[in-house]
Amino acid sequence: MAEPVKITIPAAVAAFVRPGILLEERLRGAAGQPDLPPHEQVLLLFCLGKDADPQVREVAGASLAALGQQVIKAALQVGRHHPALLHSLAQTHGTQPDIRTALLAQADLVDVTRQLLETCVPEAEMAAADAEDADYSQPLVPDAADEALETSEDGSASDEADEVEDDGEEYLSKYKLAQAMGIGEKIKMALSGDKEWRKILIKDSNKLVSSGVIKNPRITEGEVLTIIKTGSPNDEVMRLICANREWIKNYPIRKALIENPKTPLANALRYLGTMNEKDLSSYAKSRNISSVIATQAKRLLLNKKR
Repeated sequence: MAEPVKITIPAAVAAFVRPGILLEERLRGAAGQPDLPPHEQVLLLFCLGKDADPQVREVAGASLAALGQQVIKAALQVGRHHPALLHSLAQTHGTQPDIRTALLAQADLVDVTRQLLETCVPEAEMAAADAEDADYSQPLVPDAADEALETSEDGSASDEADEVEDDGEEYLSKYKLAQAMGIGEKIKMALSGDKEWRKILIKDSNKLVSSGVIKNPRITEGEVLTIIKTGSPNDEVMRLICANREWIKNYPIRKALIENPKTPLANALRYLGTMNEKDLSSYAKSRNISSVIATQAKRLLLNKKR
């Protein structure tokens, strides 16, 4: 039987997790605000993820899930880590190839976590597998679909086309092409297609497709802002947007992310600290955003007035 892992809690981490620490201070730690080395930051968020207060647990869990690859990789290179912490990282970041490799190299990894990582297929591999399965030697749209498309263009539009915003014949044509595409074809088009393709595929129910739109090098900040404001992106789309440092420099994008309920809470709280007094005042009174954000907005306003 393996020797139990003994973890020493550094003083900087203990300052947030020992008994008697005020809720406000624990929330600050859970939001990732303390300037700590990577291994202490990961340990702090893991510990606060076990806090007795559900609000602290929620914020800490969101912060841990939002950590960048470089932070986690750096943390895993220092000392030993508790198996439960490694399992938590596997659950939130196991599909990222570099982190997956780093986790599998950990001596304290338990069998259940190793099995989880071995069944986590990285997104890139899933996309490649879908692309290999697609038969690109065949026309993009089957003959029957071609006939339906011609009929529709002559005037008898289908119900699906009626539901699409009318941006012209080219948009409608691409929309119908998308209905006949396989997942591999959609991912390829999401990664390289033009603005109309991006507008269509961002709404796809498959996360690999909609995430591909965000990774498209031609996407603009204006499009990103529109995507956030629609309120429709899935969690993975929001995570990718938050991970892009250039987009986060844009004030309207940060503001829209705070107002979108699918934005990871830790990110929304971080952006809240960059808002002007007018927007903070609006959030403090709003009933349309998370109570955690509204409460933090009130605290920030009080601090500014001191």
